[in-house]
Formats: sequence, C-alpha cells, structure tokens
Amino acid sequence: MARKFPIYPAHPERTCWGCDRYCAADAMICGNGTERTQHPLELFGEGWEREGLDPVRPQESQESQPPADHAGSSIPREP
Repeated sequence: MARKFPIYPAHPERTCWGCDRYCAADAMICGNGTERTQHPLELFGEGWEREGLDPVRPQESQESQPPADHAGSSIPREP
C-alpha cells in the first residue's frame, strides 16, 4: 500500500516526490532522473489540492428535465 501523500509538507524542497520512496533530494535511490520531482505545492502554490477535475455528480435522466417550449429551445418563455 502506498503512503499517504502529504498535502503541505514542512520542507518540500528536501525531498524527491517522483515515487513512493520519497528519497532525499541529494540521494535519489530510485534513479528517477537527474533532478528531483517537485511537490505540487512548489509547482502550483497554495490551494493546489483544490484544482483539477470537478467532483463526480450523477447525471439527470431525460425524464427529470422539463420539456422544451418550442422547437427544442430550452430557454423559458415569459407568459
């Protein structure tokens, strides 16, 4: 099982975030590359965990949507 990913680490610059080993930046055991992988906090700043895809919401069925007034228009008409 993978370790829990820290959202706000104390010193993200000291760690390589490229795999689950979280090696020290100056001693990358995994051979992930020549440079360490930055933490999303360093790349995107505060609030990085709130960015991304919208939460999954159930789709409404066609039956629950009101019928269109005329010619397929979904714009409500005023009386």
